[in-house]
Amino acid sequence: MKKKIGILGSTGSIGMTTLKLMNTNNFEIYFLTANTNFRKILNQAKTFKVKNIIIFDYDSFKKSQLINKNKNINIYNDFNFLKKNLKKKLDYVISSISGINGLIPTYNIIKYTKKIGIANKESLICAWPIIHKELLKNKTEFIPVDSEHFSIWTEIKNISPKRIKKIYLTASGGPLLNLKKFFLNKVDIKTILKHPTWKMGKKISVDSATMMNKCFEVMEAKNIFNLDYNKIDIIIHPKSYIHAIVVYQNGIIKVIIHDTTMKIPIFNSIHSNNEIYKNAKNLNLDIMNHLDLQKITSNKFPITSVLKNIPNKHSMFETVLVTINDCVVDKFLKGKISFKKISSLVLKFINHNNLNKYKKTFPKNIQQIISLNNEIDKKFSKIIDEKFK
Repeated sequence: MKKKIGILGSTGSIGMTTLKLMNTNNFEIYFLTANTNFRKILNQAKTFKVKNIIIFDYDSFKKSQLINKNKNINIYNDFNFLKKNLKKKLDYVISSISGINGLIPTYNIIKYTKKIGIANKESLICAWPIIHKELLKNKTEFIPVDSEHFSIWTEIKNISPKRIKKIYLTASGGPLLNLKKFFLNKVDIKTILKHPTWKMGKKISVDSATMMNKCFEVMEAKNIFNLDYNKIDIIIHPKSYIHAIVVYQNGIIKVIIHDTTMKIPIFNSIHSNNEIYKNAKNLNLDIMNHLDLQKITSNKFPITSVLKNIPNKHSMFETVLVTINDCVVDKFLKGKISFKKISSLVLKFINHNNLNKYKKTFPKNIQQIISLNNEIDKKFSKIIDEKFK
């Protein structure tokens, strides 16, 4: 019997990679979702014979209805059709929607699936206690899809946090690793978007260059694996071959390695252990003999000092940090500020007096997080626009 799966965010990079791994003899893709890219999702539905697609943006939803001539494709604007049509839980859903827009769909789909792979950072950073509670309530298995977190998960999923001495997340260092600090003011957007080892979207490419993306991954790891921040560290590994290192209290250190592709964590999150990944390669000794591991410094990557501002207990402050960074990066991508300004503005804004209260405020529901996101974004977007006219 074919396994039924769903893909949240099928038109993004993770969603498209997931589709490439689909063997339609073994899987039935029950639904795909998109926000505004209705033409692309209609083509995907046609190619993979998907009967149900969800387009969350209402204008795009209406446009898709007008141009859709395929009577075999049902177009919806939300998950309500699942209540009526789904007789039993799906076997697997991957949440690959980027940004805060992925929060509600990720939360809402949990009840409809036996297993969920989550690549949406905001769900794991801003809303983890809420997401985790919903997972337990519905007995839904969770797998982190990010390469670093998937690597750690495969190693320690059945191990007590007390046995872990330290976890190291590796970072490539981005396109500016070897650039002198003097030249940062002259760096253009084109250079920032040329990631040396991964092919990523614009926003995450900028976060990789500042090292904020790795800070977010530390926050994710802290939540997912129930570890204190002092047990998680970042090291530079330009080749992106090692994805994580786990140091145990008994003296054993394990290194998790795989090729620089998201296909491996996605494939293994979908398939059971007896499935064969056809593109598996032997150990690359050339890379292993030239690992070039380096300590990370706040002098080189000043934004990493944000980790000192985050309380160990989960709070609304994580949402504040995510939103401020999103806002500042958006201004850079629109050409309103220089690359060098990203780190300084984020560090300045998160220390705003009125924001400290959120370190002692705890999220009760998804809507509370989204409302705070909208409030913070509006406030600091205005501040930047007024300062950099």
